[in-house]
Order: sequence, then structure tokens, then C-alpha cells
Amino acid sequence: MPKKALIAWGGWPGHTPEQSAKVVRSLLERNGFDVTLGEGTVMFADPKLASFDLIVPVITMSTIEKAELQNLVLAVRQGSGLGGFHGTMCDSFRSETDYQFMTGGQWVAHPGDIIDYTVAVTRPDDPITSGVSDFAYRSEQYYMHVDPGNEVLATTTFTDAHFPGIGGVVMPVVWKRRYGAGKVFYSALGHNADEFAVPEMALIVERGLVWAAR
Repeated sequence: MPKKALIAWGGWPGHTPEQSAKVVRSLLERNGFDVTLGEGTVMFADPKLASFDLIVPVITMSTIEKAELQNLVLAVRQGSGLGGFHGTMCDSFRSETDYQFMTGGQWVAHPGDIIDYTVAVTRPDDPITSGVSDFAYRSEQYYMHVDPGNEVLATTTFTDAHFPGIGGVVMPVVWKRRYGAGKVFYSALGHNADEFAVPEMALIVERGLVWAAR
């Protein structure tokens, strides 16, 4: 039986949620997943949500109904995997601390907006980042509030160029974690669907999502 994945897209259009969701669908389908793609948080209200092996939110700056969030959190705690990227997973529901506890982080700033920076792979021994060297990236450099329990796989270092006082701050970019019986993967890269053209970024997301699946 193929593994089942649910991708729910929505929210701020600047993050190209529908286009990015379709890219992710292709990545998962080539790994043998049976993918369900749908719009909005209503997808998380499905009574059978916990039957999905992987749940991928592609939703930014939105709101979620209490029952939808409770169902999502319960599904992951019971063993469904959760994976995503950029603001479409870690800037989805700003007022929902239960969601942030599950994902392991929340976006708070991107000084300088679209800039050039370096992604440093800190765990080349991990299957998600194996064979990936440090690489240059042009996008929003996410400043995040992160859970110290995350297993960090890649980082980026800030300078004072765009916001004085943060120079030298080493910020997690890619991490994985456990939430109850579920596995959680996150990458801060992927501002829009075009960024999947960067091979390192796309490979890390693909591997991370496959890893997170039950």
C-alpha cells in the first residue's frame, strides 16, 4: 500500500501556496505517495486525518478553527508525520501556540527582505542533508523563535547589515523533531515556488518530507 499524504494550501498569495503545493505533490508522487491536495484549513477537520502518513500545510498568515487545530495536533501526536517549509508552515497561525509547540518554531522577522546569504549544513551525516554542502541562497533570511529541542540540520548566520545588533546570530534553517508519536520536519527555505529550482533546497525538502512520513 502506498503511503498517504495530505497537502493543504491557502493564506497569503505572496508565498504562492497553490503553486508550491503542486510542486510538493510532484515530489511526493515520485516517491510513491498517494497525495490528496486541497484548499484551506477545513482539510484538517477530516475525521480520518490521522489515517494520513504525512500532513503538509502550505498555509501562511491565516487562522484556524479550534476543532481543526485540535484534530491536526492529535493526528500528529498519534503518529501522522508533519512537514513543511518557510512561512507556509512556521508562519501559518500566529496566535496558536499549540501549533507552534508542534512545529518547533515561529517566524518573527526577515531583515533586509530578499537578500543573499549562506546556508551552512551542520549535519552532513544525516540522511536529509547527506551529500549537500554549504550553499548560497537568495531569499528572505528567516529570523525565528525556535524550540531548543529541535535537531538542527542546517543554519544561517546573520550580519548587522540589515538590522543592527543581530550580527553573529546563528539561526536554524532546517530541523527535525518528534511530537508525540509523530515526526516533524521543517525548512525555512522556499519563499515561493520558484525557489524549488534551487537543487539543494528542493532535495532537502523532498528528503525531509519522506523522512517525516509515518
